[in-house]
Amino acid sequence: MSDFAKDLESRFVRYCAIDSQADDKSTTHPSSDVQIEMGKVLEQELRDIGAVDVTRNDHGAVLATIPGNTSGPTIAFMAHMDTTPQFNATGVKPRVIRNYDGSDIRYPDNASLVLSPDHVPYLREKIGDTIVTASGTTLLGADDKAGVAIVMTAAKHLIDNPDLPHGPVRICFTTDEEIGKGVYPALVEDVGADFGYTFDGQKVGEIEFETFSADEATIRIEGVSIHPGLAKDQLVNAVVLASSFVAALPRDMSPETTQGREGYVHATEIAGGSSVVTIRVIIRDYELDGLASKGQLIEDIAAKLQASEPRAKISCSIRSQYRNMRYWLEKDKRPVDLAERAMSEIGQTPKFTAFRGGTDGSRFTEMGLLCPNLFAGMQEIHGPLEWVSVQDMEVAVALMLKIAELGAEPADGTSGGANSS
Repeated sequence: MSDFAKDLESRFVRYCAIDSQADDKSTTHPSSDVQIEMGKVLEQELRDIGAVDVTRNDHGAVLATIPGNTSGPTIAFMAHMDTTPQFNATGVKPRVIRNYDGSDIRYPDNASLVLSPDHVPYLREKIGDTIVTASGTTLLGADDKAGVAIVMTAAKHLIDNPDLPHGPVRICFTTDEEIGKGVYPALVEDVGADFGYTFDGQKVGEIEFETFSADEATIRIEGVSIHPGLAKDQLVNAVVLASSFVAALPRDMSPETTQGREGYVHATEIAGGSSVVTIRVIIRDYELDGLASKGQLIEDIAAKLQASEPRAKISCSIRSQYRNMRYWLEKDKRPVDLAERAMSEIGQTPKFTAFRGGTDGSRFTEMGLLCPNLFAGMQEIHGPLEWVSVQDMEVAVALMLKIAELGAEPADGTSGGANSS
């Protein structure tokens, strides 16, 4: 294994074992105390490797600087430390499989679970690699601790090798990305970069500068409560009405029936009882008109349900979450072009993909800090089959170092930084 691979594996396994799950029910920032503890670890490691201006702010974000040794734009490299609340993330036991032989991978804590290259063809391409999985009862946390390990490993290399040319580099590890609260206006100023990159993607070579636009709908159904023994012609059961609402959502517009550039509506949670039920629905589309039409569809279903049972009280509110970063990056593609050039120079084929999700980069870009997303190697995310190849992460380290190097080169071949104009 290369020195990068050894460092990556050590960091990644250590990070994954730390619980840093976001809490989508919380009203605090960060949403969970475990993220604060994770942030303390990263803050100390940044100090240990020699970064300067190391801070951890009130939202739990950890920031640092690697001073430049030549002129050029300030480039930020970022990843999020939280893991999704979608699946159990407490008690993660990372498992390292060296020199993967291409066979099915089984899990010591869940005998029924199988990760097979027959179902995950990309895994077959990783024969000979070092594969890291969880033990079968938790997710792994490669989303996005792979990104954290990549950024930290590359940052250490820049600091340890001061002869490598690069402009000012900012490091940022965010919290609460998984619940859409990782980026807020003040953070853009705190990062203080000309542009940036998140390492929060999947297959080697992928550069994402197009994401979904996203809204979330909250439907509240208040029924009429009474003892069921006295309910004749009086009870209005909020659970029954909620079932009717969910059943009315178009099946051909659900995430399990859509792909590519198709948007979706996805009921993510039903909570409550016969008196009051709250339903949460996420809305996704690449285009704003498609997002609006899906929002209108949900409002129409709620209105129709209200008309069918006037004794109930049904409300529907829709809030914005993030917007497609393409709207800004197609107007200024400097960070995309730089990443494409760097990818080619490290011997990889750039692959431009439209991500069926969103990243911190979506919010950063919308708020003025252009921020495409780069691969970090994570696969089968948000579930117990999550895995990553250490060698994929190693390529991402090389990409970050090359971007830092090329970013310091003159745009016109004479003088000044990559954004000098």
